[in-house]
Amino acid sequence: MEGKHSRRVSVLLIGTILGTGLVIAPAEAQRRKPKAVPVPTAPVEPTAQAANPVVGAEVIRSLKVSGNQRLEPETVLSYVKLKVGDPYTRDAGDQALKALYATELFADVQIVDDVANPGAITIKVRENPVVNRIVLEGNKRLKADKIMPEIKLSAREIFSRAKVRADVARIIELYRRQGRYAATVDPEMVLLDQNRVDVVFEIHEGDKSKVRAINIIGNSHFSDGQLKGQMATKEASLLHVFSSGTSYDPDRLAYDQQKLRQFYLTQGYADFRVVSAVAELTPDKKDFVITYVVDEGQRYKFGKLDVQSDIRDLKPDTLRTLIKVKPGDWYNAKTIEDTVDTMTDTAGAFGYAFADIRPEFDRNASKLTMGVTFHVNEAPRAYVERIDIAGNTQTQDKVIRREFRLAEGDAFNGFQVKRSRDRIKSLGFFQEKFEINQKQGSAPDKVVLEANVEEKSTGQLQVSAGYSSLEKFIVSLSIEQANFRGKGQTVRASADWSTYSKSVSVGFTEPYLFDKNLALGFDIFRRDYRSFNYTSDNTRNTTYNQVSTGFQIRLGIPLTEYWTMATRYSLSYDQVSLDKNQYYSDLNGDGKLECDPIIAGQYLCDSIGNRLNSSVGYSLAYDTLNNRILPTAGNRFVWNQDFAGVGGSVKYLRSTAQADNYRNLGAGFVLNTHLEGGYILGYGGNRYDTAGNLVDKIRINDRFQLGQPQLRGFDIRGIGPRVIRYGVNSDGTINYAKNARVQEDPLGGRAYYMGHLEMQIPLGSGAREAGFRPSMFVDAGSVFGLKRPVTFPASQTKNGINRPAKDANGNTLYYADSSLNQNNTTTTPTSFGIVQQQVYPAFIEQYYGGTWKPRVSVGFGVSWNSPFGPLRIDIAKAIVKQAGDDTKLFSFNVGTQF
Repeated sequence: MEGKHSRRVSVLLIGTILGTGLVIAPAEAQRRKPKAVPVPTAPVEPTAQAANPVVGAEVIRSLKVSGNQRLEPETVLSYVKLKVGDPYTRDAGDQALKALYATELFADVQIVDDVANPGAITIKVRENPVVNRIVLEGNKRLKADKIMPEIKLSAREIFSRAKVRADVARIIELYRRQGRYAATVDPEMVLLDQNRVDVVFEIHEGDKSKVRAINIIGNSHFSDGQLKGQMATKEASLLHVFSSGTSYDPDRLAYDQQKLRQFYLTQGYADFRVVSAVAELTPDKKDFVITYVVDEGQRYKFGKLDVQSDIRDLKPDTLRTLIKVKPGDWYNAKTIEDTVDTMTDTAGAFGYAFADIRPEFDRNASKLTMGVTFHVNEAPRAYVERIDIAGNTQTQDKVIRREFRLAEGDAFNGFQVKRSRDRIKSLGFFQEKFEINQKQGSAPDKVVLEANVEEKSTGQLQVSAGYSSLEKFIVSLSIEQANFRGKGQTVRASADWSTYSKSVSVGFTEPYLFDKNLALGFDIFRRDYRSFNYTSDNTRNTTYNQVSTGFQIRLGIPLTEYWTMATRYSLSYDQVSLDKNQYYSDLNGDGKLECDPIIAGQYLCDSIGNRLNSSVGYSLAYDTLNNRILPTAGNRFVWNQDFAGVGGSVKYLRSTAQADNYRNLGAGFVLNTHLEGGYILGYGGNRYDTAGNLVDKIRINDRFQLGQPQLRGFDIRGIGPRVIRYGVNSDGTINYAKNARVQEDPLGGRAYYMGHLEMQIPLGSGAREAGFRPSMFVDAGSVFGLKRPVTFPASQTKNGINRPAKDANGNTLYYADSSLNQNNTTTTPTSFGIVQQQVYPAFIEQYYGGTWKPRVSVGFGVSWNSPFGPLRIDIAKAIVKQAGDDTKLFSFNVGTQF
């Protein structure tokens, strides 16, 4: 800000290329500008001034410069051709004026010949000011960091009207690229002392120019709606309120013409053309109306289809099997392109990197047929001359090279090139748009493979907090580097806390041990999990605590290109406990508290205790996925077995298998088929409960559980074997209402199976960039195979069962029977113990879910990489269920990162 005594002058400069004005205003903090005074933007046609004009030429006797401040007189004179001793004419003066104005250093120039002293020439100049700073005002939609790099005028440069006009045009062009054709820019100049100025661009952005209507003329075989559906540009309407294609973009106009042509060529119209495409701005300059004139032409069918090959190894009969259409089918240019690509890939698999396959067309206008001959031109078998890797600043070359299925000097194989690309993308270190380019080498039979990678961040430090329908409030801290030291190593550490679980773990994986194709890793963990159920008032009730502390060591060994074997050893110390105040009683009257099965349930009492689990296991995996992170094609199969009993106190053999198939259906649709199942076999001696009943050898915390999120439409652990306690009505009947459940305990099972069919649905580019990934799915599965547990049925007497319980003070409570008197007490003692003057509520236990029959649900969901963190929402309806199952329609999971 200048001093308050500074002289402030306001001048309006007009004449920019867009008819805008350049206003000169005083420099004020809040821009309180006085009324501007207009002056010409450019001088009138330069003309030399003379006090005493002469008709003929006169000799220049002296030359001097006046009015200059920054420039030396010699510098000013260097721009003109006037020399002392040369004749001076009006034409010479005019040329000098033009030369000085061309330098853009001067706001005004005059050449004066002294009348009293003819030949004494004075060049009077007024220098252009120096730009102090550039100021943008009114730009909300386009930030300064996007505009300033495009502006030619900059601080400490000489002010130039031409540069201002160019900058105004450039800013308007930037706004037009955003679809804001109503944007205007008013350049203003604020005079400062020492011949300095601030240049202010006052921007009026205006609204985005929408496409009000799209008119199509000349189409008779397809409706306007069908053709508009092929275009990226959309008409502004409520149906496209979230679409980015409703704004006008001239580049998109050209793209839409190509889309129309592609559509017609796939429908058999080989002569289709767009006669004209005109975009007209409405009179209010707010919207555009686009009009296409098209000529559809005649519809063709395929004629004769043949293959000619000049390469001996590529037999025409073999290549003909790659043609998926036959004569008489409607002509489709996309099919031709796909066939050429397939034949090129096949030639690449035979080692011909530069196979030239050209379709030759035989058009019969009278019969409306299009014959096609695929001609395979002669080409040499190629060898890999070298592999070039560029763009990796952090990742070491060897991390990328070891994923190549080809080495320098190998015979070229197009299939192995694609496999190399898929393996490099599956590392997760680079951007998704990655391809291996093939270039001609030093000889016709040499090929150079170029891997131009673009690295992305592989380290993640995240502190997140959120809410989950499974875990309620969640806080998580994790740090992971998936490309540690640029060697492809993974280092991770995490800590999680929620209302019902706590865990901490650290891990490390070396994918290539000693630069050999061996993967070694380990994990150390401690997990504190509180199992729960929902009580009759739908509150969550903890049933048991399980604390596991241990570690695992892993070793992965590739067997073939697609088969991998991994071995592991795990050791964990498990502590399962119950709240003694809630679940323990003096069962034998000796003052010793024991787990009371009538309160906790027999399976919970049987699960408590400390156990050491020592196990070895292995996995066999077959993987042909094109991308392990976001696959769209390929298969994956994994077989796992773990043997517990290498020492320790837990003995079982757990076997699981899972398979995935991803199929790209085109147009962005991806179908995923997933199947999995497992069985756990206990061995060793039989196990009995405290009452001497034979119980299942596999404890609850080692069994399979199934429900949300694996089986959507059902609650967490919502299906499978379970014991439910119901209240008993006063008339002795059981109250089966869900809100009358006293307790529900999922038991898990020895065996399970599950599968889902899920279709990923493509969205527009705007939604994809925002991270939306919707899908539709069908889930099915079951968990079963548990030995039926001992339950407590109601006794034959009214409102009674066959065992008492204890109150908080350890007093025996028993269930009233038919001997109750009017005071709600018994008249005689029972075998249950001391008679008390109160009654414990009666209940009945029933066992459900021990069936292999499938549960089925259907639904849809969406994943979103929201500003608050990853969000997943699923809405699923259980359409096939069994008695005792718990369903859930809506589930979500969201967290926030900060």
